[in-house]
Amino acid sequence: MDVSTTLWVLTIVGLAALIAVDFFIGRKPHDVSIKEAGIWTVVWIVLAALFGLGLLVFSGGQPAGEFFAGFITEKSLSVDNLFVFVLIMAKFSVPSQYQQRVLLVGVLIALVLRAIFIAAGAAIISSFAWVFYIFGAFLIYTAWKLIQEARADEAEEDWEENKLLKAAEKRFGVADRYHGTKLWIEQNGKRVMTPMLVVMLAIGTTDVLFALDSIPAIFGLTQDPYIVFTANAFALMGLRQLYFLIGGLLKKLVHLSYGLSVILGFIGVKLVLHALHESGVHVPEISIPVSLGVICGVLIVTTITSLMASKKQAAAEAAQTAQKETEGTSQDSVEAGRPQT
Repeated sequence: MDVSTTLWVLTIVGLAALIAVDFFIGRKPHDVSIKEAGIWTVVWIVLAALFGLGLLVFSGGQPAGEFFAGFITEKSLSVDNLFVFVLIMAKFSVPSQYQQRVLLVGVLIALVLRAIFIAAGAAIISSFAWVFYIFGAFLIYTAWKLIQEARADEAEEDWEENKLLKAAEKRFGVADRYHGTKLWIEQNGKRVMTPMLVVMLAIGTTDVLFALDSIPAIFGLTQDPYIVFTANAFALMGLRQLYFLIGGLLKKLVHLSYGLSVILGFIGVKLVLHALHESGVHVPEISIPVSLGVICGVLIVTTITSLMASKKQAAAEAAQTAQKETEGTSQDSVEAGRPQT
């Protein structure tokens, strides 16, 4: 897809305008309701769909299919990010009315850092075709690690600050409490960061770790930097509202890691086949429609089995609780019937 500099500029300006509207609408700290989060989640998905339809009309089915496959993949991978975001919010005890501001700025930082990753990835791919082997092997390895972590329940562990964040806290110091939405304050004659700035940096920089698998994953679906960037942008910009919308459902998506591991492994194999094809080896390549079907199918199956497993577990816990209460009542009756001495 041939993208002119003018189109790049217009796209970035358009995305910046959408982010600005989102910021000013939610600039006043408040608790985000399910209704508000739901409305904005639908808005961002509709905007992404309209963008994809625009690609279909003006550029054809191939770019549009790549965008939708990339968007769905990035969106599903970003849901996994929310588990870590919940841990970060809990670790820093972020007041509920400030969480939306934290996520907005944190996601904006993540978007800028991802843009740098995408530019670097595109430059490497254009110069070295063999990098597809590395990307493919890395995704297959990541898929295996996801399965291992899911089986070991490592998602329940506490989140730990990265080295960059620790260095910033040591260098500038951190205030002992939140000061509204302020990022810097004067404390004992010294300018220090507030916990608000620290948690924003934590959200933004932690997302870079997720980008290590999501960026190679989307390059496995398309090598067009424009589509890679826009798919990432639309997936990330709706992440804040998704946090509030499905925050309570995250624990019910017990099979999500397995689903994501299948998707990453599938794209990893697709990348290796593409690398072999580029090297002159006659192997079948996986088309975008097939990729889109596999990704959507895995996510649907994963969601259904997760909800079924969660419902079964809840029923078992309820039955266990009822049994304990019955045993406790029976024991009380026995105690009450004993003669007094």
